[in-house]
Amino acid sequence: MQVQVIMGRSSDESEGRVPKRQLGRRWIPTLLVAGTVVALLAWGLRPGPEPVELGKVVRGPLEATLREEGKTRLKERYLISAPVAGMLRRISLKPGDPVQAGETVLARIEPLPAALLDPRARAMAEARRDAARAERDRARAAWDWARAEARRVQSLYEAGSATPQELDATVWREKDAAQQLAAAEHRLRIAEAERKLFTDAADGTLPEGEQVELRSPVDGQVLRVYEPSARVVSPGTPLLEVGDPGDLEVVIEVLSQEAVRLQPGMPVRLEQWGGETPLEARIRRIEPSAFTKVSALGVEEQRVRVIADLVSPVEQRPGLGDQYRVEAVVIVWSGNDVLKVPLGALFRRGPDWAVFVLEDGRARLRRVVLGHRNEREAEVRQGLREGETVLLYPGERIHENQRVHPVSISP
Repeated sequence: MQVQVIMGRSSDESEGRVPKRQLGRRWIPTLLVAGTVVALLAWGLRPGPEPVELGKVVRGPLEATLREEGKTRLKERYLISAPVAGMLRRISLKPGDPVQAGETVLARIEPLPAALLDPRARAMAEARRDAARAERDRARAAWDWARAEARRVQSLYEAGSATPQELDATVWREKDAAQQLAAAEHRLRIAEAERKLFTDAADGTLPEGEQVELRSPVDGQVLRVYEPSARVVSPGTPLLEVGDPGDLEVVIEVLSQEAVRLQPGMPVRLEQWGGETPLEARIRRIEPSAFTKVSALGVEEQRVRVIADLVSPVEQRPGLGDQYRVEAVVIVWSGNDVLKVPLGALFRRGPDWAVFVLEDGRARLRRVVLGHRNEREAEVRQGLREGETVLLYPGERIHENQRVHPVSISP
């Protein structure tokens, strides 16, 4: 007996349909291709590295400065006035003409005897002479004290008990006191010359019709002529102004909150004065009272006048005269070996200062602690190391861990 086994087909085969298992296997290559295409599109459409400018954290000299506009002026201006009433002869001198002390005749006046013998005018001349003499004595005492103080500090400096800054300050005060003494002696000579006119008239030593000659009290130049023409003048009439254009000082108007940081003896660098190289100056005096000044934006500011003496010799500043504009840079602090970062790399992150450091092609946020700074660089006390590279002017386009591409590296 034979048994025949007939294998039957499934219902899917009998109906001509593909099994589900084979259908899934057919879609696998398609899905792999589609996934690859999507991955490539995502890779191609992702944002590229952001172009940035870089700077270096380096060690070197650094100055903390205060920059303000200044104006030059003569330390001593001598206003020559008519000591008596009389006929003023025409003044031939012009502004800029050189004059010599005690030799150059500035003006001639034919005095009126009644004016010369006026008791009131004579008493005033004697009072001016006495006041000038007292001022001379005070200036001499100040100079003696400054000279003795400089010698004491010099001894302490040689013994190692005084700093170089203290020595420089005392030497500077001694020089300033000597200049003040010279100016007081000039004023005393003028006062004595005026008094001599009255004395000569009272003694009969000034003949009628003789001219009174007014001579220059200082070597320098004529600054201004007030009365060039011949006319009758009264006592005290301004005639002309003379001074030494080489003896200049600089007046700097600074904000009151900045003035409290300044001290006499601080160095000042004068730029934008017209010459090729900056000039050197040093603060002599900081005025104790401020004044109100309206800025170009219409804001009221409290400003203080700071007086600085020019240190550069006259040969290095040809053409610089009275009331000339300069740009004064006061050096508040300086260091020779300072870890510093470009100011353009800094930005605020909450209450702290921060920078972006370049690491492995990405921007890494770093918080830093700063010290002194100027308009270009800042001292770094914590947060950075020498040689690290920082991003300059990151703005809002740079964020933490973002890929960046260097465009240029600033020194």
